[in-house]
Amino acid sequence: MPLRIQIVGPAAPGSRTGNRVTAQRWRNVLGSLGHNVRVTTAYDGRDVDLLIALHARKSALAVRAFRKAHPTRPLIVALTGTDLYRDLPKNRSALCSLELADRLVLLQPAGRAALPREARRKARVIYQSVEPPKRRRTPVRDAFEVCVIGHLRSVKDPFRTALAARRLPDSSRIRVIQIGGALQPRMESRARDEEQRNGRYQWIGEQSRARTLHRLARSRLMVISSRMEGGANVVGEAATLGIPILASRVAGNVGLLGPRHPGYFEFGDTLALRDLLIRAETEPGFYRRLRQTSERIAPLFRPARERRDWHSLLNTLRGKG
Repeated sequence: MPLRIQIVGPAAPGSRTGNRVTAQRWRNVLGSLGHNVRVTTAYDGRDVDLLIALHARKSALAVRAFRKAHPTRPLIVALTGTDLYRDLPKNRSALCSLELADRLVLLQPAGRAALPREARRKARVIYQSVEPPKRRRTPVRDAFEVCVIGHLRSVKDPFRTALAARRLPDSSRIRVIQIGGALQPRMESRARDEEQRNGRYQWIGEQSRARTLHRLARSRLMVISSRMEGGANVVGEAATLGIPILASRVAGNVGLLGPRHPGYFEFGDTLALRDLLIRAETEPGFYRRLRQTSERIAPLFRPARERRDWHSLLNTLRGKG
């Protein structure tokens, strides 16, 4: 029997931030399972069978309002990186959302360690699936392209790869392609300035998801340099395409790539990232090991798996309410 589901998230319609992209994808996944799904930025009081709140702190008002209106109906809270690695365990609004939820959705298994012990039994991991392009792009021959994807926000440490590229030897063919919108004027100025100062760097701004995937598919490497991540979708995209990954050693990245991945650098360590870039370009064995991680984790992001996991989760809640 179809459920009436409302997904509440903090990102406005038309936004291409990670939260909105996640909410829209979940709407499509749950719709493919036969459910009736709406995405909103607040709980509007309409009669629904299930609420999914994306972001424990920012959607806390919606969580409380739904629970007050429907004390026995199922409520799922999906946790972001800022929930797990900044707001918990001290933010009262986030903690209240955890207490009121019937289930908590995580995007990678390492997130359980950031939860209060009493909340861990509620947690379920659902990996964000990826539909890869039907045709694989051929890497350019005149450069070793490195892709960096994400809006230009300080939490992403967006220019770390560009700074590392400045320190590469003259013999290197590495070229950094940065994709993502500048959410603040100072970030756009920084990107423009970097292009002028750094011949290895190009910022192409915000792109559609299809164009982003096509550009990633022709790259030889992806770098994710964030300070915190809940479980970045770009990791799944790169893995699905077989693109090797270099990543900051933060919990959200380790939760997806695994503790033995050879491509970690400490957050903010420009020289360590430079050394990994050099190794990826010049050492075939190291590059092969990076690619093996992507190949190993790629099955986690299959659409059929995400549909199956959501179907299983909803079935466990059908008896409630």
